[in-house]
Amino acid sequence: MNKAELINAIAAESGLSRADSKKAVEAFVSSVTGALKGGEKVSLVGFGTFLVTERAERTGINPSTKKPIVIPGKKVAKFKAGAELSAAVE
Repeated sequence: MNKAELINAIAAESGLSRADSKKAVEAFVSSVTGALKGGEKVSLVGFGTFLVTERAERTGINPSTKKPIVIPGKKVAKFKAGAELSAAVE
């Protein structure tokens, strides 16, 4: 499901117009992004948790030269599914 399909599904299930559904999806994405940028985690009980973790610096190998290179650490966004979502998918 892509963003357009999600907007259509929300409009169909909620009775909102497509325009209002699009605004709701964009507001959700913007709010979650802002919270993660600010170092917060976003927990939706029964659905899951969005959080930011740090990847440590590590050594890799350049595939063309076979020489070791340093891959810098960085922050990455993660999603951990909640119990209800995990049970629904099984």
